[in-house]
Amino acid sequence: MAPYVQRASAILRAKVSLIHVVDPGSFNSFALVTEPFSEISEDYLEIGRARLDSFLTEAFPTSQCARIVVPGDAAAEIARVGREGGFDLIIMPTRSGRFRQMLLGSTTAKVLNDADCPVLTSTHAETIAPRPLEHREWLCAIGLNPDSERVLRFASRAAAEAGAKISIIHAVAAGDADLPIQLDLKEEIRSAERERARQRLAELQTIVGCDVPVHTAAGSVKDALLGAARQFNADVLIVGRSAQPGSHGRMRDLTYTLVRDSPFPVVSV
Repeated sequence: MAPYVQRASAILRAKVSLIHVVDPGSFNSFALVTEPFSEISEDYLEIGRARLDSFLTEAFPTSQCARIVVPGDAAAEIARVGREGGFDLIIMPTRSGRFRQMLLGSTTAKVLNDADCPVLTSTHAETIAPRPLEHREWLCAIGLNPDSERVLRFASRAAAEAGAKISIIHAVAAGDADLPIQLDLKEEIRSAERERARQRLAELQTIVGCDVPVHTAAGSVKDALLGAARQFNADVLIVGRSAQPGSHGRMRDLTYTLVRDSPFPVVSV
């Protein structure tokens, strides 16, 4: 993920900190019987610190990039440090191959549920590489729910700070899921529904204070959003999470599947 982190930090002019969580479940079971837990924990933390201090030193020199080592559950600690440290963005990889299809049970998914700040995820860095710094085409997926204003406000502000060109994509569940994704439909979408969406999206842009291109995609909502991002050659897709954690967490089923199946980075807000 180092190239993605470097690209994000360059675009956003941000400082980078690296975090490593030492899982007590990895402690030697024999040592747990013969030595106090506190001593074993400190030994493992020291090993973790030494390894992290020597990790990616060319990309992220220790003199410029803080190293954070903590014990505990990986997802819980990453979310806690992000919150208590006032970090603006967490960047994590998803896995390639079959394991990636089990994202729902992964550390990344738990962080997406628990973190207060936006989370950028990407496919495994062994399979793809980030776009050049000059390529800053962003796509923001906007629904018509009350939370859409928050998502669009973040996307608009972040794009302005990053010097990125941003467009809005609104997906309409319509038609046969097996048909190709159709963009910017006219008569194929019911006029009343199209007009309602147009008015709401125009209202959102007025409230937020932005004026960006708006596109409509029809089909399976997930496939429509991912297909539109491919066709627009976007290098990041911005999607919303629930603004508040609850019994079901912040993540909606749609957001999970977008993060899981997207072939390019997703920022979950």
